[in-house]
Amino acid sequence: MAVELTNQEGISSHNASPDKAPLLPLHERPSSKLSNSSNETTLPTSTRKQAAQLLFGAGGIYASFLYYGSLQEDVFRYTAGDGNKFTHAWFLQVLESLANVVFGVLALIFIGLTGSGEKFGWWGGTPNLPKKPFVSSGLSQVCSKGFTSLALANGLSFPVATLAKSGKMAPVMIGSLILGGASYSLRDYIQVLAIVGGTAILSMGKKKSSEDDDSSPLGIFFILLALIMDGITGGVQKKLLSDLKRVNLTPQPYDLMTYTNAFMMVFAFIISAVTAEFSQGLHYCKVNPAVFHLIWKFSVCSAIGQSFIFYTLARFDPLVCSTVTTTRKIFSVVLSILLKGHYVSMQGWMGLGLAIGGILSEVSDKMTGGSKKVKSKTSI
Repeated sequence: MAVELTNQEGISSHNASPDKAPLLPLHERPSSKLSNSSNETTLPTSTRKQAAQLLFGAGGIYASFLYYGSLQEDVFRYTAGDGNKFTHAWFLQVLESLANVVFGVLALIFIGLTGSGEKFGWWGGTPNLPKKPFVSSGLSQVCSKGFTSLALANGLSFPVATLAKSGKMAPVMIGSLILGGASYSLRDYIQVLAIVGGTAILSMGKKKSSEDDDSSPLGIFFILLALIMDGITGGVQKKLLSDLKRVNLTPQPYDLMTYTNAFMMVFAFIISAVTAEFSQGLHYCKVNPAVFHLIWKFSVCSAIGQSFIFYTLARFDPLVCSTVTTTRKIFSVVLSILLKGHYVSMQGWMGLGLAIGGILSEVSDKMTGGSKKVKSKTSI
């Protein structure tokens, strides 16, 4: 779950003031040349440190989620010896959310024991943090991820699903226009149309087997539901942070990771239990341990990737993290086409190029015109 956070390190270091040194006699004071040379040597050191941090964070996001996407595709393409495929999307969400909760809890315990954050015994989480605001956030996010998995389980290819998810701005724009009070530039409309249109062209430009023909429309239906839930999630997350700010609470990144995924796990378990997917998923994994091996690696990659996202958010503007995660999807799509045996016609490649162009245009728009918006968001 990617959340916009204030760079606390930057604020604290900016407000810090060094102790005043005693005034030295004129002949004992360091020369201006020495002072300038000192500044010149310290600046590259700081720059190198920041570059190393960005490389570490971005590299972790790319490595975790590129492998995450590959594993997700392998899970839903897995076919057992009797010909049955893995289709238990809500069971998968239970395990993925559980892995994120475990990582989040361990991180908060580590923060508490080491005193890295606000000290509160052995628990490093924010004291007296209300849990109710996380309920709706957990429900909307698990529905988005669950519907995406159901789209893959019902025949929608991974490249098409991933590109479609990159067009999540479409339902946000539609909702804002219907509810009123929103205005968008011509560039915004063109970017969304390029992503959505390019995805549609890629979908039509793929070779389809008879098996996919029947299930692909259902897969498209589920990915549309996932996009709608993405639009809802954006508003829910803003309300969550607004509600917490109203009571003068600023949650730590791992608070958000732990409690949101905890409610995601609860809702996923309820849905999987009602639909009997949980027991069926357990049985399928027991009979086919190879798919369970893929699932636990997929879940761990999700938790590690979220940790790298929070690491990057804590040290850089949300725009930097958004750029990394957005461009990562492009590489996931290209690698899937090249490594997973997807056949794409010339028409499909043209659609892919159109969609990627829309995504890169959106990133460029954020980089050039989004700095003011980022400042207002990070000041919360």
